[in-house]
Amino acid sequence: MEKRIGTVIIYVGDRHSAPQLNEVLSRHADIIICRQGFPRQTYSLISVVFEGTTDRIGSLTGQLGRIEGIDVKSALLPIKN
Repeated sequence: MEKRIGTVIIYVGDRHSAPQLNEVLSRHADIIICRQGFPRQTYSLISVVFEGTTDRIGSLTGQLGRIEGIDVKSALLPIKN
């Protein structure tokens, strides 16, 4: 299956969602290249760069999108040889 590289921006509006968020990210650690957090007073942003198949990436973003208090936006690019 073709691999893609991409990024996801995660808006954490409810800090009580953080344990679920970290659990999902840990389950997908094998495709994560970089993770960067930006804590703010009333919300946090997390930027994640990943490389994986569309199935694995879809699994990651889908699970994140189902967590209450979390909003997710992603962008993908094909890897060119």
